[in-house]
Amino acid sequence: MYYLYQGPPFGPPHYYAQNGQPGSRQQSAQQVLQRIRTQHPELYTELAQYGMNRAIADYVFLLVIGFTLNQANTNQTAAQIYNQFQAQYSWLPLFFAQFRIPQNVMNRILMQVIRFTLEGRDGQQPGRGWIGWEDLGGALTSGPGVSSWQPNRLDVFVRGTDQAMYHKWWDGRQWSDWENLGGVLTSAPAAVSWGPNRIDVFVRGTDNALYHKWWDGQRWNDWESLGGVLTSAPTVSSQRPNQLDVFVRGTDNALYKKTWNGSRWEEWENLGGTLTSAPAAVSWGPNRVDVFARGQNQDLIHKWWDGSSWSGWESLGGTLTSGPAVASKRPNRLQVFARGSNQNLYLREWNGSRWLNWEKLGGTLTSPPAAVSWGPNRTDVFARGQNQSLIHLYQTQ
Repeated sequence: MYYLYQGPPFGPPHYYAQNGQPGSRQQSAQQVLQRIRTQHPELYTELAQYGMNRAIADYVFLLVIGFTLNQANTNQTAAQIYNQFQAQYSWLPLFFAQFRIPQNVMNRILMQVIRFTLEGRDGQQPGRGWIGWEDLGGALTSGPGVSSWQPNRLDVFVRGTDQAMYHKWWDGRQWSDWENLGGVLTSAPAAVSWGPNRIDVFVRGTDNALYHKWWDGQRWNDWESLGGVLTSAPTVSSQRPNQLDVFVRGTDNALYKKTWNGSRWEEWENLGGTLTSAPAAVSWGPNRVDVFARGQNQDLIHKWWDGSSWSGWESLGGTLTSGPAVASKRPNRLQVFARGSNQNLYLREWNGSRWLNWEKLGGTLTSPPAAVSWGPNRTDVFARGQNQSLIHLYQTQ
């Protein structure tokens, strides 16, 4: 039997300098907590949905932050630290249970707090609100695809060990289990949403043709073949409701486009170039599409549609070991992600007037990344990790 928590039973945790007086450790814990408050308010919002107020959340977060800071010289991973934390604070699951917070939600949030603390401690924080990586499980045999049809909603698609497509989604509170959507895939999937409760997914099939499956708000429709001969995974973007632009690499390594114009699928269009990876595409507004790929020199190459014509290809440099991914948080903003030669994730960003320098975001990727933005201050990135599981990083500013 236990009683509903009414407040901290023994006051906030304190950390002491070597002379036994409250010292820099306490200040550091408070600084980390303040960063979480300002850069990751969604953690509080999620706990508040279960009835846990900010004061109680702060208390729990300080426990986690303080414990993590005390491991400063051990060079342990976030998972190792969390296992030790759980052993020391074995009462915490019962405490969370009083709010009916699922254990997987507790684990995910507290792991995020640990990762954020470690990033700040090591001076290796990716910066500008990035937090991760978290492991979402699964056994992937491809890179992922991701879409979002409303704020705080994510739908992730992967190829499983049986070559079928699997689906996992975030509903604003928790991650679902994996759902088997069938098919026999020979590429990573690509997904996009052009409206609430609508998802379109594309893959390469066993005959190297393009296949399409879609969620219409009530059910998943059967796979349809759209033809073509693909030598890469597809990518897809949507400029407006009920329009889709699908891009693939053809047998001559050029970029090809197939468009759903609202009433029918148009014929394939050759957009040229020499691609050495699958393409990535995004639209940040009507009559605008940006497409990226790895070029002949392993660099990032870019081509765009301005509403009247396609540009030529431009090189944005870098040394890519995967195809890129791209997301747009607002009009005239682009974030392009790729795996570098050290298997880390790298970002190159268009800020509305110029391309910023490459930024290292860490991680150990064993696939190309996938990215999506569901709001002006949110980008989510997914990839396959070292254990062939789905890993996730996100930015909140």
